[in-house]
Amino acid sequence: MRLIFLSSLLLSLVAADLFTAIADLEHMLGAEKGVANVIDDYIVAEQKRLNDLRKYAEEYTSRNLHAENVGPEFVTNPINAYLLIKRLTTEWKKVENIMLNNRAEGFIKNITETRSKSLVKFPGEDDLSGAAVALLRLQDTYKLDTADLSNGIIGGEKVSNKLNGHDTFEVGRAAYNQKDYYHCLMWMQVALNKIENENPKSVEESEILEYLAYSLYQQGNVRRALALTKRLAKISPNHPRAKGNVKWYEDMLQGKDMQGDLPPIVNKRVEWDGIVERDAYEALCRGEIPPVEPKWAHKVHCYLKRDRPFLKLAPIKVEILRYDPLAVLFKEVISDSEIAVIKELASPMLKRATVQNSKTGELEHATYRISKSAWLKGDLSPVIDRVNRRIEEFTNLNQKTSEELQVANYGLGGHYDPHFDFARKEEKNAFKTLNTGNRIATVLFYMSQPERGGATVFNQLGTAVFPSKNDALFWYNLKRSGDGDLRTRHAACPVLLGVKWVSNKWIHERGQEFTRPCGLHEDVQENFIGDLAPLPNDP
Repeated sequence: MRLIFLSSLLLSLVAADLFTAIADLEHMLGAEKGVANVIDDYIVAEQKRLNDLRKYAEEYTSRNLHAENVGPEFVTNPINAYLLIKRLTTEWKKVENIMLNNRAEGFIKNITETRSKSLVKFPGEDDLSGAAVALLRLQDTYKLDTADLSNGIIGGEKVSNKLNGHDTFEVGRAAYNQKDYYHCLMWMQVALNKIENENPKSVEESEILEYLAYSLYQQGNVRRALALTKRLAKISPNHPRAKGNVKWYEDMLQGKDMQGDLPPIVNKRVEWDGIVERDAYEALCRGEIPPVEPKWAHKVHCYLKRDRPFLKLAPIKVEILRYDPLAVLFKEVISDSEIAVIKELASPMLKRATVQNSKTGELEHATYRISKSAWLKGDLSPVIDRVNRRIEEFTNLNQKTSEELQVANYGLGGHYDPHFDFARKEEKNAFKTLNTGNRIATVLFYMSQPERGGATVFNQLGTAVFPSKNDALFWYNLKRSGDGDLRTRHAACPVLLGVKWVSNKWIHERGQEFTRPCGLHEDVQENFIGDLAPLPNDP
């Protein structure tokens, strides 16, 4: 304010031709005193600004040193990943504002240009929101306590630094922006608890109270929403909405239930897009359901697959996970060196994974599939060609009509909600351009092993397969009759800690007329890969 006053004063003096009157010069004595005061104030402000900048620089240096000591595994921790994105979005804006207050456009321009030329992309607001939503997804799937998660604790183990009040507030606000008042309420309450012990507070109490009150209202607790809004109006009398919201809640209650103790908080979890198998899916992800159904436990077994000429010399280890429908795990069928080549080839081509629109057949992004993927042609590398030939050896299925090898990397909270790999009868446009028929089977290579989470689960079957590096999961999507097997509906659980790299091969039915012909009756199924014998008798 003083800078504006000083500028206007000096302009008026210049316009008045100061040398023509002593009186005007006398006025300058006062102006000079004003200039000194403004300069003194500016020095104080500048010192504070520089001290603030120095503090941020020290924090960035300390965090960067810690991240370098931890290594690449630093960002495999979801809380670390969220904080990293937050620091490079929210905190950078604070630094930018401090610098701009000193007309530091030149410095900002240089930094901005450096950022734009950098090969490493900086995150934006969408990334920050996405990271927060990922934390919420992990919280639900793995039953993580909000307070524990905000304190860097997962499964009773300290895995990261604590979130401060503002960090926690931002997660709650991300939930609010998604109209997810269930999570918003929990995170805003924890944020409120955190700032009680902060000095100075990282976020104003008034900001938290407004979100918290509205979330309580959305969850059906109008009286508690009114009580918090009254508190907001008291501590922030000039708040633009507080008084109006108090009246709004009072009118809503119409004088009813205004006395006595406040009702208990009932925080209902939002429905999961109408998917009824949510609880079973999450229980499978947590490993709460036995991996093998009791009726098959004494029948599943391992064996050496030697039914092809090459396999007589180099048999493949097969673990039968379940029957009816058959699902197996091919053990140690991809080497670490092959994985390294595939990841190196795929990394520069990774793009946000898509799903096929059931009506149009077009590929599109969807919130229920969060990963990045790349497609690798067989002639791209001898390694890809070798892996494709190996798939034919261990599946006994013709690979000439298979899709290219798809490589996927699941990041922070990366997941794929329950889905079918095959196209159902109503999805008439699916795979039309390929002209290779439906997806008869799926091969899923596990190219890494997350510390926690990331299982492949079959909801209806109650089967969960946790990634085991170098192995490949295999199942048939179609019955021997050619009809889709609805029991193969499956999902990729979110990664809790670590990194999940997979590659998959979708094998199509065209060209399999002699490798997997129709059975003599509709219900015939394999006893093992390539076997046409009847299914073992149920116990």
